[in-house]
Amino acid sequence: MYYLFFFSVKRCYCEGHCPDNQHNGTCEIRTGGVCFTLVEAVYDEEKERDVPFYTYGCLTDDEKGFLQCKGHLVPHEDMKSIQCCHDKDMCNVDLRPAYPERPTPEAPGFGTADGLPFTLLLTTVTFCLTLVLLVVAVVFVKNRRKEVQRKFGLYAKGGYHAGEKYAEVHGPLASLIEQSSGSGSGLPILVQRTISKQIQMIHSVGKGRYGEVWLAKWRGTRVAVKVFFTTEEQSWFRETEIYQTVLMRHENVLGFIAADIKGTGSYTQMLLITDYHDNGSLYDYLQDRCLEPAGLLLMAHSIAAGLSHLHTEIFGTKGKPAIAHRDIKSKNILVKRNGECCLADFGLAVKFLSDAKEIDVPPNVRSGTRRYMAPELLDRSIDPTSFEAHKTADMYAFGLVLWEMSRRCATGDLLQTAQPYAAPYYDCVPADPSFEDMLAAVCVKGVRPQVAARWEGDAVLRTVAKVMQECWHSNPAVRLTSLRVKKTLSKLDTDTSIKIV
Repeated sequence: MYYLFFFSVKRCYCEGHCPDNQHNGTCEIRTGGVCFTLVEAVYDEEKERDVPFYTYGCLTDDEKGFLQCKGHLVPHEDMKSIQCCHDKDMCNVDLRPAYPERPTPEAPGFGTADGLPFTLLLTTVTFCLTLVLLVVAVVFVKNRRKEVQRKFGLYAKGGYHAGEKYAEVHGPLASLIEQSSGSGSGLPILVQRTISKQIQMIHSVGKGRYGEVWLAKWRGTRVAVKVFFTTEEQSWFRETEIYQTVLMRHENVLGFIAADIKGTGSYTQMLLITDYHDNGSLYDYLQDRCLEPAGLLLMAHSIAAGLSHLHTEIFGTKGKPAIAHRDIKSKNILVKRNGECCLADFGLAVKFLSDAKEIDVPPNVRSGTRRYMAPELLDRSIDPTSFEAHKTADMYAFGLVLWEMSRRCATGDLLQTAQPYAAPYYDCVPADPSFEDMLAAVCVKGVRPQVAARWEGDAVLRTVAKVMQECWHSNPAVRLTSLRVKKTLSKLDTDTSIKIV
């Protein structure tokens, strides 16, 4: 106990806690009572800070116990401190309990014992946040990769071991193609994953707008691997989706083998694996090679056949939707060893869903390469919701490709009669034309590539010249269809031993 019981009466200074609401400044205590002084922190709005507020008075024995008066400083949760006495009259006038200041929000002092140094604390917090963000990013990338693989059927149950076992049983790539599901949409899913893991890159063979193409090997078979730029994820999506369309496989469409996403830890590679053709693109082939009429006819017919397969819908339980390429040009056509061609690069292609009568077209209707854009694409008069409009735009570009090939075709007995390679509109627009350049030439002036007079002297060139002019007609409704072009070229007789069927 911090006070003694005695039988006497003492007076305390009273202010703010006087019994019976007395206001004479004093109150009396008897045995067991004490005088007290209490200080609390009160917020002053004018000073915008806490100020001390003192209360004086008398406590009976019961009140003293309730307020935990122990004769010394006692802090309270509501920012109060109290001090008591009983040794003399008015003893509490001189009591000054310690003012309970509120804790400040300031960080612990640098190098002090009450906390970490501020710079160390800041570094620790920054490191922890960075670590958390890194973990979140890694989880996001992994989930994103799995989502992509699930979307296109590339992430299958059974894992890599099942795919490897399938490959070992069925032999090389050619055999695997034959053992596929027959859907015409590439190899079985598990084998796709296996091949992408076993690809051996040899060297780069070209770089385009969407990525870089490499010559590679898989178990002795040469394949082409297109590695997409990280900014061209949507192009990989679209091209993979088109290639995996049911009944897509055709001799004049680039053979699809597999698609996969490979993560290296720091970045992700989007791969598209297809057949490899030594001759490269038609654009490269025409740079230093001349064609004969029979060779021109074979190439033109094969391109028309591939385009007709794309444009045609195949009905049935496992039917094929109609597809528009939307980026036909000589750089997107490959030359095969047998002299035929096949269509490649489907990053801008669209499908026509006949049941729903709708197509998935990006907001930008100016699709493809500016030099090969149809007039309706250049002047924005095309109806992007019309699938027929996209097919006729393909035919316009195909007409320009026929012109490129015809320039490099020799007439007569001398190969020197073939003209040097030139791109369409080479003589009226810059090397890298803008939309405005092409609009002025194709739509405003109505310019078309010049048809050489010498072509009239050869049956093949004469027919191809008529076809190309009908393909690039300014009125889309007048243009030939791919099927019509295919049939026209099939009927053409030549003096060579090549028979178009």
